[in-house]
Amino acid sequence: MRDVDDEVRQIKKEIVESRGLIIKTNNLVNALGADIKSIAKRQAGYERRLNWNSGVAIAVIGVLSFVGLKLYFDAQTGGLRSEKAEAEAAAEELRRDLGDEVRRSSDRGVAATKAAEYYELIRERRRAEVVRQYPEMAKDALSPAEAAMFRDYEQQFRQDLSLEAYQKGLALAAAKKHEEAIARFQKSIELHPDGTHIPAVKHALALSLRKEKRSAEALVYAQQVADQTTDGALQPDGWWLVALCARDLDDLDTARDALKTLINKWPRSALSVDARPMLRAVTREIWLGKQATTAEPPAPSQ
Repeated sequence: MRDVDDEVRQIKKEIVESRGLIIKTNNLVNALGADIKSIAKRQAGYERRLNWNSGVAIAVIGVLSFVGLKLYFDAQTGGLRSEKAEAEAAAEELRRDLGDEVRRSSDRGVAATKAAEYYELIRERRRAEVVRQYPEMAKDALSPAEAAMFRDYEQQFRQDLSLEAYQKGLALAAAKKHEEAIARFQKSIELHPDGTHIPAVKHALALSLRKEKRSAEALVYAQQVADQTTDGALQPDGWWLVALCARDLDDLDTARDALKTLINKWPRSALSVDARPMLRAVTREIWLGKQATTAEPPAPSQ
């Protein structure tokens, strides 16, 4: 009986131990299940985050790619626009150049025709027409050679016409037609004011003006003849004429100064012989005028 009881106790003990082991195992299984669930949740969260991060990364990459492509295409488009603008500007410049060239060709053709007609005037020695038409002709599209040739002819013809007017003026003055002579002399000066013969023209003009009792105008031209250096031989005549015109105008001081200049600079001149007695006469007139002024009684006080 004892052995049976011991065996029963042993069996009970084993049953108790088995139940405890089962409970522990059950607890472990429950704990393991809980851990597995926790791991599963964490894994699910990680996968969700990974999915979101992947989506965001893809979106960011897509946006960056789109922005990059847009910048690239914008740069390409800007370059093409710049090239297009440059090409259009070049084309416009070429069109302008072509228009200018066509216009120049047209102007050159017209100018060539006018130049041929103008040259015919030169060949026919129609000097007045050549001089009259030159200012308009000089504006045309002439070649450098044509422009130089026409300018030289125009200057030569101007001088010829000026000399011709001077000669006609002298003839008219000799015939005592001083009004007509004055017009000729003035025309001569107008045609070629810088000519070497102009001092002689001004001297003749001053003489004719004095003959017409226009001594004030004559004095202006006489003074120019006296002051010029182009024709030194005429300077004594200029000073002599200054003295005569000034005396006509009762400008005795100017007359005296002109006579002194003539005598001092050209003492051997034939005019100086006539200038000396005139200087004495003018000086006497000045002195008498001062004496008369001094002798005048003072005006009565009011």
